[in-house]
Amino acid sequence: MNWSTLLRVAGGVGLFLYGIKLMSEALQFIAGDRMRHLIGTLTKTPLRGIFVGILVTILIQSSSGTTVMTVSFVNAGLMTLKQAIGIIMGANIGTTITAQIIAFSIKDMALPFVAAGVAMAIFGRTKKLRYFGNGVVGLGLLFMGMQTMEAATSFMASRGDLLLALSRNPILGVAAGAFITMIVQSSAATIGLTMAMASQGLIGIDAAIPIILGDNIGTTITAVLAAIGTNRSAKQAAAAHVLFNFLGVVLFLLFLPLYRTLVLRSASDVGRQIANAHSIFNVVNTFLFFPFVSIFARMIERVVPTQGADQIGHALYLDPKLIAASATAAVEAVKDELLHMGDIAQEMLAVARNAYVPGARVAELTEEFAAKEKEVNAINRAIASYASEIWQKGVSADISTVLGCYVNAAADLERIGDHVENLMELAEPLNGCLSNSALAEFDSMLDTADLALATALSSIKNEDASQADRVIKDLENQIDDQERQYRKNHIERLNHGLCDPEKGVDFIDLLGNLERIGDHSHNIAYYTHDIVKLSSGPVPPAQYAGSPLS
Repeated sequence: MNWSTLLRVAGGVGLFLYGIKLMSEALQFIAGDRMRHLIGTLTKTPLRGIFVGILVTILIQSSSGTTVMTVSFVNAGLMTLKQAIGIIMGANIGTTITAQIIAFSIKDMALPFVAAGVAMAIFGRTKKLRYFGNGVVGLGLLFMGMQTMEAATSFMASRGDLLLALSRNPILGVAAGAFITMIVQSSAATIGLTMAMASQGLIGIDAAIPIILGDNIGTTITAVLAAIGTNRSAKQAAAAHVLFNFLGVVLFLLFLPLYRTLVLRSASDVGRQIANAHSIFNVVNTFLFFPFVSIFARMIERVVPTQGADQIGHALYLDPKLIAASATAAVEAVKDELLHMGDIAQEMLAVARNAYVPGARVAELTEEFAAKEKEVNAINRAIASYASEIWQKGVSADISTVLGCYVNAAADLERIGDHVENLMELAEPLNGCLSNSALAEFDSMLDTADLALATALSSIKNEDASQADRVIKDLENQIDDQERQYRKNHIERLNHGLCDPEKGVDFIDLLGNLERIGDHSHNIAYYTHDIVKLSSGPVPPAQYAGSPLS
């Protein structure tokens, strides 16, 4: 083999992989917000996980991408190992769709596909049509890559000794398939290369089947790489992927003659036989292992035992690997991080409340508060930086708008943290100095502000416009009314000498900071309306009240 041949093979693989990338981006854009909601269901039962794993893998055209997402979700605590195994099983089945597409004998239509796709991408009137055109171009490039690989692999005809060895020694074939897949980081590319050689008569089904089995081992390398630097649970998820595929390959090698017979009977065309070999392995392997998911999970936990809690930074969910695997999944991670940030903000409010209890140890509470406030600021910066990386990769306009809402909501949470910090700074001079009526009014308004924040966060979490309306129409107005009434009441107390005049201004500041917390909660609820509007179409004016407050 000379350099020219090697470059042609590499070029064919490159066209193939780029075609898959274009198809993936087009499918994710067309799926739009539905893809984002699909990602959000990944923490359900293993059975549902299988179906979601299949759908996500079809949409992103990469089982490796799905497993990277799964490892990231486990690392973030969004799913258990048992649930992750279901996703991995589904990803293995979903990736067989690509092989089935490749098996269609329409390689001669590669250039027409490219031409039609380019026409739609350039002249399409809607963005969805243009993205659909990109997907069609990707399909054409995929088949062009197959043609290039078929032409370039003709040099293998002179290596009859090597091809014969692959046919006679299944272990060698498994090793070859695993090695190639680890190098190109794509099981689909290995299958495409195998089909290309088989279509040229260079290898038969006896050599192709072990390569396909090895391909399923090689594809696990991506999950292993994704688990580097993660916590123990994520490493367990990666180990589950490796062991699940490895044990399946061992089992199929033990029954290789039966497997071979089933593949031969499944189709007459060798390309379709190879695609079916891949499908049969992954479907049957999932069918055999699924009843024992719980046992398998416990076995993995023994192989990779949990050895205490892992050190976790401020941001729990912002895994950079998610951005490469699926920008849509990364946007969902931003939402989870936003809600995590909101939980801390609510904890800060609770600390501030405790600081006004007569006799409270304000100094200790201030130290506890400072740690939480520092964490909120760090998460806000992390969300902004992470979102910037997502935008640089490129997402659809709708998903970009949703991401912007999350970033803006994080900024509002950070500002809420600042206002709660102001409450803490006033706690020491005011503790024990407020009259019972003033303290009761402070508690009442703090209850309303706390409820407004909790409801706004819940509206973001559930994408619930009714909860958002409760904040925008009811709770925000209630806080404003309380601020006006309690300010008036306090002035009357000052006039009657019931409160210390030196503390009077400080109490007014308390009310002002609580009112500002209500304003920022209003903003968060408003962003929920923007998100819901993208999911369900325009919201009638009568139902869409208010606007973000400065």
